[in-house]
Parts: sequence; C-alpha cells; structure tokens
Amino acid sequence: MHEQPEYRRAYSGERTCGKIWEQYGIQRMEATLKTIQAINANPRLLPNITLGVEIRDDCWYSPVALEQTIEFIRESIAAQTTGSGGAAGEKSDQNEPEICLSSVTESSGVTAAPRVKRKKNFVGVIGPGSSSVTIQVQNLLQLFNIPQIGYSATSPDLSDKTSYKYFLRVVPSDRFQAAVMLDLIIHHNWTYISAVCTKGL
Repeated sequence: MHEQPEYRRAYSGERTCGKIWEQYGIQRMEATLKTIQAINANPRLLPNITLGVEIRDDCWYSPVALEQTIEFIRESIAAQTTGSGGAAGEKSDQNEPEICLSSVTESSGVTAAPRVKRKKNFVGVIGPGSSSVTIQVQNLLQLFNIPQIGYSATSPDLSDKTSYKYFLRVVPSDRFQAAVMLDLIIHHNWTYISAVCTKGL
C-alpha cells in the first residue's frame, strides 16, 4: 500500500516505506476485499468454504517483503503444527469462522490493529506486485511448499518451473507481451510508433 522508501533511506538500512500509493496500493486492496466478499456471498462458487485474506504491506521493497514473508511462513508452520493456528495445546472452537485480519507492517509507520486470535488455514500467497520482489519471495516460499500467485509480475524468469516450481501467475510474461506488440505492428504495417510511460494507472 506504500511506495518504496526514498533512495537515501533504502540504502541506509532503514526499513521504512514511502508515501501511500493509491493506485497500486489502496485500490488493489479494495478490489481484493470486494472480490473475497463477492465469492463468499455466492453459495454456488465455493459451498461450505469461507475465504479469508491477510493483507501485508511489502512497500515494493525487498527487505520489507522478505521480512513479511518470514513472518507469514512462521505463522503458516505454527498453524500446521497446532492444527488451528493457535498456541500449542490451545483448544479451538470448531464452529469458529476462519478469518484473517488485515495488517500493515510497523515499518510503514502505520500502527496495525491488534491481532485477534482466529483459526487460520493458509493456502498460498498472492503477490507481490514487482517481479524482482516476487522472485526473492518465491525463493523463500518454495522451501516450504507454499504456492504463490503473481498478479502483475511479468518477468520471463518466473516462467522457469525448475527454479520457481511453486509460482503461478494470471498475467503473461513480458516475452509474450512483446511478441503480441510486434505482431500488431507488423499486421498494421506501422513504420513509426511512440512509447508512453506513466507512473500509476
């Protein structure tokens, strides 16, 4: 939900994030929550299954993303060990709904809401958005057989299943996007094109 830290802060060892990124942060978070709500409200999609989501802010910055990934893996292992996501030996109400609360890393400068103990059943990770950060996170997740889905990571390197066997994505790699662009230019017999780059959406 936040941008990368400023150059000086990034290389000073501080794990602080930049300003809030509305397009790539807030809007995508709202879209995720709305999608989860719509799926849970439709009994025909996943009957007797309630989806939850725990949103973590990686700030599009590898050190923060890896820190969040380690914490996620720790909680995932704890959930598998205890069978309920609680402390060892803690009893859990079987009728208790499975929910995951949204949280923001303290490094972003935003105080996260107090965590409420609920049963968690982690099934995978969606994101991060950046390809370079996604690659580093995948290197950690695959050690624990945790699947990862990329929604905007388009690096061709991530197509190598021997290196990233637990990674899937819902967008084509840059290699295919470039090929489509070239085919479009050839089809229309264009001899001159202009590339426009914008920050945000």
